[in-house]
Amino acid sequence: MRRIVYLLLGAALAANLIGCNKEDASTAKPDSTSKSYEPFKKPERRVVIPSGTRFRVSLIDAVSSDKSRPGDSFMASLAEPIAVDGKTVLEKGTIIHGRVVDAKGSGRVKGRATIELTLTDIARGNGQPVNIKTQPYRAVAESTKKRDAAIIGGGAGVGAAIGAIAGGGKGAAIGAAVGGGAGTGTVLATKGKEIRYSPETRISFTLAASVEI
Repeated sequence: MRRIVYLLLGAALAANLIGCNKEDASTAKPDSTSKSYEPFKKPERRVVIPSGTRFRVSLIDAVSSDKSRPGDSFMASLAEPIAVDGKTVLEKGTIIHGRVVDAKGSGRVKGRATIELTLTDIARGNGQPVNIKTQPYRAVAESTKKRDAAIIGGGAGVGAAIGAIAGGGKGAAIGAAVGGGAGTGTVLATKGKEIRYSPETRISFTLAASVEI
């Protein structure tokens, strides 16, 4: 009988020890040395594009002296990549935004057409544009003086011929004066040349201040 009691006590003690071991295992804290860490990410290296860098762009939107207005924006793309220290930092085709600073159409009596443009920012893939400042691009329409002189001269010649047919001598002088006046009137009624840049027109701008990208 005593032997049976000892066996029962031994079995109970063993069961108790097994239960304690299981509880200790379930509540034990994980070893701190087994923690996993994400790999360290190096911050992206910023690159400075120095002032004086040339931005050669190809227009996407048309601009002109007679239709564009100061403050109008336009879109273009890089026609050539931008490199710093031999490494390309802006690929060809990168979208660039610009603004019309001034635009004046040609006058009927005097004043040639002019247009002034500047680039304002670089569009980036992350959606955050990079503001830039470039020296203004300015253009002035060609002079029409030679054309005007030809028109006036041509009018005078026609007038002289009419005057000679009508009476010759004094009539020719009168005809020349009338013809010259008619030619001048044609010039005054005709506007000079406009500046019109269609899409894909290439224009070069110069960076006025360095920019970090």
